[in-house]
Amino acid sequence: MKAAIFDQYHGPISVREVSEPALHDDAVLIAVKACGICRSDWHAWMGHDPDVPLPHVPGHELAGVIAQVGSAVSNWTVGARVTVPFCCGCGTCFECSRGNSHICDSHTQPGFTHWGSFAEFVEIRHADINLVALPEGIDFVAAASLGCRFITAFRGIVDQGRLTEGEWLAVHGCGGVGLSAISIAKALGAQVVAIDIRADRRAMAKRLGADACIDGAGDDVVRRVREVTGRGAEVSIDALGHHRTCWNSIECLAKRGRHIQIGLMLGDQSKPAIPMGMVIAKELEIYGSHGMQPTQYHRIFEWMERGLVDPRALVTDTVDLATGTKLLMEFDRFPNAGMTVIGF
Repeated sequence: MKAAIFDQYHGPISVREVSEPALHDDAVLIAVKACGICRSDWHAWMGHDPDVPLPHVPGHELAGVIAQVGSAVSNWTVGARVTVPFCCGCGTCFECSRGNSHICDSHTQPGFTHWGSFAEFVEIRHADINLVALPEGIDFVAAASLGCRFITAFRGIVDQGRLTEGEWLAVHGCGGVGLSAISIAKALGAQVVAIDIRADRRAMAKRLGADACIDGAGDDVVRRVREVTGRGAEVSIDALGHHRTCWNSIECLAKRGRHIQIGLMLGDQSKPAIPMGMVIAKELEIYGSHGMQPTQYHRIFEWMERGLVDPRALVTDTVDLATGTKLLMEFDRFPNAGMTVIGF
């Protein structure tokens, strides 16, 4: 099969012919039809997660068609249109037994624990509990755009942040996660202030319904958020994963506000300072959000069918594998205004 592969961290990524994954009994082999390009893939390539095995194929935001089925799989057949959460459960550990397969104690992650979806085929383990059937009305690019970014933002804002109609959401970083969060917040009837250093991303946030936009490079972000919201945001997310955006997200909250950390804190950003005095004085809540259970995808599908959200609207570029590979190596510079998806 054709795949994008690197042999060393932060080294060249080349598209070449490699062997198809050997199929485990509990797994399926998916013929990839679309795959998102995510900052998490860039972190893996940079070596910020030393557990990523070498040589390696990145990619975890995928949709496609089942091409092979392992002998122990009972719920799926060849030809089914599917997507999958980026963090897959084992089905037997404590967290899986509680319905939290997205934080499984023995998780597998395509593009991290094993070869991913920058390839014609990808293996998904424990298929019976991890795959999600795609409704006929949702195409592969739309499904890949759910990826890790939209589903993580959905769980972070709806379940963890408990954002409600009329509340203010502050979004720090308007990449894929941040733009997804804006769409979700507007569907809930919330108000949004979007912060980013790039004008094109602030413009994209505005098109998606942001009520106010702040230049993260030129403005005093915390002061401006308080000015816009009147008393601070009820919910704020760090959608980037940086010392400054994490700090600003907590500092800009109203009393009893909720901070959601979605952006990965890796590399030299792995140990951020937290204004704990502010957390205590304002009785703030701090949450993480790490993907979403496959059993909860139906909620997003229902919103899509009702026209409340359109994840495909966040996709600004669809490219081939070679172009996507080049863009991945440039992801520290955030090359596009929205999400980029590789089409096969």
